[in-house]
Amino acid sequence: MKISYNWLRDYIDTNLSVEEISHLLTDIGLEVEAVETFESLKGGLKGVVTGEVKTCGRHPNADKLSVTTVDVGGEELLNIVCGAPNVAAGQKVVVATIGTLIYKGDESFEIKKSKIRGELSEGMICAEDELGLGDSHAGIMVLPDDVEVGIPAADYFGISNDVVFEIGLTPNHADAASHLGVARDLAAAITARRLENKSAKVKKPDVDGFKPDNNELPVKVVVEDAEACPRYSGVTVSGIKVGPSPAWLTDRLKAIGIRPINNVVDITNYVLFEYGQPLHAFDAAAVTGKTVIVKKLAEGTPFITLDNVERKLGAGDLMICNEAEPMCIAGVFGGTKSGVTESTTAVFLESAFFNPVSVRKTSKLHTLKTDASFRFERGTDPEITLVALKRAAMLIREICGGLISSDVVDIYPVPVKHKRISLEYAYVNRFVGQDVPPEDIKVILNGLEIKILEESATGLELEIPPFKVDVSGIADVIEEVLRIYGYNKIDAGEKLNSSISYHQRPDREKIQNLIADYLSSNGFNEMLTNSLSSSEYYEGGTWFDPAKCVKILNPLSRELDVMRQTLLFSGLESVAYNLNRRQLNLKLYEFGFVYELSGADVKGNVDKNYKEQKILALFVTGQAAPESWHSIAGKSDFFQLRSFVTGALKKSGLDPGRLQVADGLPSFFAEGAVYQLNGKAIYCIGRLNDKLLKQFGIGQPVFYSGVHWDNLIHAIKNHSVTYREVSKFPEVRRDLALVLDQSVRYSELEAIAYKAGKQLLKKVNLFDVYEGDKIESGKKSYALSFILQDDNKTLTDKEIDKFMERLAEALEKDAGAKVRR
Repeated sequence: MKISYNWLRDYIDTNLSVEEISHLLTDIGLEVEAVETFESLKGGLKGVVTGEVKTCGRHPNADKLSVTTVDVGGEELLNIVCGAPNVAAGQKVVVATIGTLIYKGDESFEIKKSKIRGELSEGMICAEDELGLGDSHAGIMVLPDDVEVGIPAADYFGISNDVVFEIGLTPNHADAASHLGVARDLAAAITARRLENKSAKVKKPDVDGFKPDNNELPVKVVVEDAEACPRYSGVTVSGIKVGPSPAWLTDRLKAIGIRPINNVVDITNYVLFEYGQPLHAFDAAAVTGKTVIVKKLAEGTPFITLDNVERKLGAGDLMICNEAEPMCIAGVFGGTKSGVTESTTAVFLESAFFNPVSVRKTSKLHTLKTDASFRFERGTDPEITLVALKRAAMLIREICGGLISSDVVDIYPVPVKHKRISLEYAYVNRFVGQDVPPEDIKVILNGLEIKILEESATGLELEIPPFKVDVSGIADVIEEVLRIYGYNKIDAGEKLNSSISYHQRPDREKIQNLIADYLSSNGFNEMLTNSLSSSEYYEGGTWFDPAKCVKILNPLSRELDVMRQTLLFSGLESVAYNLNRRQLNLKLYEFGFVYELSGADVKGNVDKNYKEQKILALFVTGQAAPESWHSIAGKSDFFQLRSFVTGALKKSGLDPGRLQVADGLPSFFAEGAVYQLNGKAIYCIGRLNDKLLKQFGIGQPVFYSGVHWDNLIHAIKNHSVTYREVSKFPEVRRDLALVLDQSVRYSELEAIAYKAGKQLLKKVNLFDVYEGDKIESGKKSYALSFILQDDNKTLTDKEIDKFMERLAEALEKDAGAKVRR
């Protein structure tokens, strides 16, 4: 939510700086996430001043240029070469001085001291399009003769500059979803913390002058569903002229990111962000029968909203209708037929209080999120509808002309009861852990407009205003007091409590941190993605079984309607996001949970068959290493990723040599493998299917590995770290060259070697592979190295040769290898 500093100052008089206000807002629970500057005109006309042309003569070297001297209020006149045909001595003009930036779209250029055709030029006399003040480039701007020389052009043209606070509004502070709401909290904090010599008070707009001018356009209101619409207020204004809004109004809206539309709609938006009360303006001519009916329509009824999309209404959608048809989805979005246009001459203004649950359901059903629904969903103040309505009607009469042409209609059959809470000072002190002065508590409550009904030596009887939607108990009142009083004033105390906790072995968190550190130190970036996913990824069952999706009963949107079965899709979204921003070389990892439905049990109980598993996902794509002058970086590939995975497994305590390659491969891999231990998958790895990558708009190979975390933890649960002394005796290396069938795997050779090697063989490595026309078809050549060592003595040549003969025989017999001697 954006809050304008200038707008805020309309309601609260304070000398605090922007930085101090930013810190204070964050301290009272309205976290300022960013502070931005706003200029109604890009550049704010900085460096541009008014001037007077003292002399004007023809340029000696150019027929279409003039050489002028201009007074801009400085000690000396400026020499300026000008190309405008209408420049003349005695004119009051607008001058961009040296160093000024002139903007044209997203580009800019700086005014510099220069020579033009041999004549010195120390600035620029400007046309209106060069400053962004208009579209004309027929000549320079000529100002009235009485304009003072040397004043900033920003002051003359009324250019406004503002500071905008971006507030991360939490759901429990719906009362602060407006400038007046923020001003109320800010004033309470300034007063309670004695940040200034005076008490800060909120100056609210005066609507006491509201009075109908006539009763020529009355509109009848009928509320058929008082539960969904507890209060509905309205009034008509006729004889208006719809057009552009004045500059002050458009600047206020632009500052907070709202696009001005026309004066009537802009006023309703202005009041929305002023009071936090959504309004809606109907073209009175569209209110057939001069009757507004608040009701629900039959499910499936078509309705075209302002974005020109036809929507089918749900059974619970509350609609604002005339006698013939619906005009607006209550509290969410208006319709095309009843909106305000340039031909509108009279409007019916709506100010209502709609049930938050009803609005939330409708908003989610139609995936419509508007400023109005944002506030209605969190709860608005039912007692402010009339004040906001009168404020808007008076502004329309002032800005758009016209007359208030009806009495205010106010349907409020069951007024909202104010909650009453008893607050004891002793309870507050016990809750907080230290004494909070009673006078401070009363000042804070008064500042927050929480009414004190009765006061005693031990406590207060309070009446909670309806706009404090989230305040329902004593703890909520204390929270309100504390955030204004200041959490930083609460002493931490000298006592520190701790407890001994038992950790199961292996320690999952410790191992996760160990592997995360390993991956991060090897150039990986950790990511965190949403556990909610789109069911569209699972449709058709190409990659995963859609029947196993855990569906969300009340989804936030259609893109987040199921729990994810895999980290693959959310990971590819991140890969695509980075690639689209020219981050082409990626190494990413994520620890996350996946969810699936395994079907009902024998009793038909589905709830017992939800499965939650933890997965470690790794993605690599692009270059294997950064570009460098001393080495040529290769492309990321299967073997690079596998080296990281096996390194991570070793960090966890699992020997990758114990794993076997399982049969079968998931469909999302173009090529790869699944590694298992005792029939349980430990990880899968491979190059992702091109069809899947195309689905995400990815045009380069991506390699993926998914580690089944729970299976890994189970595999290492009995693992313990042992120490072994470094052998005193040397290692010996011997190599073998083998010709094999294409179907023989390296893992098979490795297993045969370790079986034959017993205690002597320490390590096996594949260091060369050849497949080509030098050997017969269907064959391949492997070159293997073997590291031999005896922990008790130095091996002799005879022992080594004997071992290698035995190893060669085993490879020939069990793998069908031909040893090249």
